[in-house]
Amino acid sequence: MKISTRLAAGALIGAAALHTGFVAAQAPAAAPAASASEQNPSDIVQTAAQGILKELDANRDMYRKDPSKVSALVDKYLLPHFDTEYAARLVLGQYWRTATDDQKKRFIDAFYHSLLTNYGSALAEFTSDRLKIYPTNVTPDARVATVRTDVKRDNGDRVSVNYYMVRTPQGWKAWDVVIDGISYVNSYREDFGAQIEQQGIDAVIKRLNSGEKPEAIGKQQVTGKS
Repeated sequence: MKISTRLAAGALIGAAALHTGFVAAQAPAAAPAASASEQNPSDIVQTAAQGILKELDANRDMYRKDPSKVSALVDKYLLPHFDTEYAARLVLGQYWRTATDDQKKRFIDAFYHSLLTNYGSALAEFTSDRLKIYPTNVTPDARVATVRTDVKRDNGDRVSVNYYMVRTPQGWKAWDVVIDGISYVNSYREDFGAQIEQQGIDAVIKRLNSGEKPEAIGKQQVTGKS
């Protein structure tokens, strides 16, 4: 089961996050409870969303004409609050253990920038009236948290977008996003699994860098190793 790629990307990046079979992934190891001054998970999502939306509203025409400029907003407001390495590790699954350090780094970079390149136009249309963020209450010793939000589709329907977060020494960070019950980590793991098994991780990295969308890579018919 898949959901709209543009909706997923717009919700994920625009609210403070990324996309889309659902198998519950295990949370990364979390840091001990932080100080009382630590920002609440919901506040992190809210602050990132407000920062992005403020700059989008101020330069909406520019971002519509050149969606590639959106990447600077994501780097500024989102990246500090998203554990891209852990998300990439989950996406690669068993293949992370056999990948070299260089392959891991190149995959993280290629996957992240592929999302920005392919779905920047979705974020350019993101507006504050589409997003609702619900409060999240966490205890002082909580290690993980879920921030519930929903995003309004073009037809007016609202879709749940939940951010799975973990407390780290650097504060709360998102490591997965579940949209209408579908995890983007597990979805992309399914997209890439057969391709990596038959062609290797370098082939997937190359195709991501060439501009192919992740879900398109997953649909390719593979006849043998490259």
